[in-house]
Amino acid sequence: MQPSAPASDAPATALAPGLQGICLAGPTASGKSALAMALVRALARRWPLEIISVDSALVYRGMDIGTAKPSAADRAAVPHHLIDIIDPTQSYSAALFATDARRLVAEIRARQRWPLLVGGTMLYFKALRDGISAMPPADAEVRSRIDAEAAARGWPALHAQLAQVDPATAARLAPRDAQRIQRALEVWHSSGRTMTDWHGDDGGPAVGATGAAGAAQTDLKWPMLSLEPLSRAWLHARIEQRLHDMVTAGFLGEVQALQRRGDLHAGLPSMRCVGYRQAWQAAALANEADAAGLALRTRAAPEPAWLPEAMAATRQLAKRQLTWLRSVPSRTVIACEAPDQLQQATAWFERQLAAPR
Repeated sequence: MQPSAPASDAPATALAPGLQGICLAGPTASGKSALAMALVRALARRWPLEIISVDSALVYRGMDIGTAKPSAADRAAVPHHLIDIIDPTQSYSAALFATDARRLVAEIRARQRWPLLVGGTMLYFKALRDGISAMPPADAEVRSRIDAEAAARGWPALHAQLAQVDPATAARLAPRDAQRIQRALEVWHSSGRTMTDWHGDDGGPAVGATGAAGAAQTDLKWPMLSLEPLSRAWLHARIEQRLHDMVTAGFLGEVQALQRRGDLHAGLPSMRCVGYRQAWQAAALANEADAAGLALRTRAAPEPAWLPEAMAATRQLAKRQLTWLRSVPSRTVIACEAPDQLQQATAWFERQLAAPR
């Protein structure tokens, strides 16, 4: 790694031409948020940063513990964007993210500051960096039919059905990945085209795409630093600790409060987020016990019954995130476990921001 030039105390007002924003990606529990805050502090004198969240769960208001939302202190210290922007009854998409992120990038750069895009929702990164096909919008009627069929036959049966029409997409999904199986079948039923077709070269106009010439410049416009573990066991231990910390912080109570609103259900995208989906039934039982004036013993158990399922789902999410990251050969990788992680990241960021383009 080449040494970086000494940093000046004066703010760098001349923005590197061509560069749009810096991406910091990584699997869940890899330490992205902590590194982002450390970078903001390390680079503040010369390159003041604002953070744009690249996380499909952080957009929801009232979902704080289970999404590991940045603390109020961090958000007060550094501007954070695309957090708490919609209600859990609403939907958000990669296309909407790309539109919102590009607007925010322009606004941040107009303030002579730098956008730092941080998160683990890889489809959002793809939509921003490469563009995304303008697939059919959600269709409540089609989804209702798919949900009814899943209730009768089970999601593995619908996964097998998907494999008949879109084997490439089915191969990427677990047989019980209800949210993604539902969306893939919805796209098929609504448009007569598979998800693979829509994501392919002939999938129609892409939101945010700039054509072949623009695609060749993607890595210059949106350079990516990726936090990746040397050891899978290290990441699994982090995931386990994070989930236990969430339970201690009152995660089940958070899900109970969401249920008591009365306008949310397990089929909503917000409630299908990892952790919330697994805790939904336990929260319903806890609410019933509260209503009956009973003490539900499992609420105080050191390992709630739903926790192993949530851990398994989170590990699967991390595996999918790492698979996507490894498909981006231009990324720069720093080991999550590296003792000089901040020094490596700071040197890389300074080279990106100072390099002529």
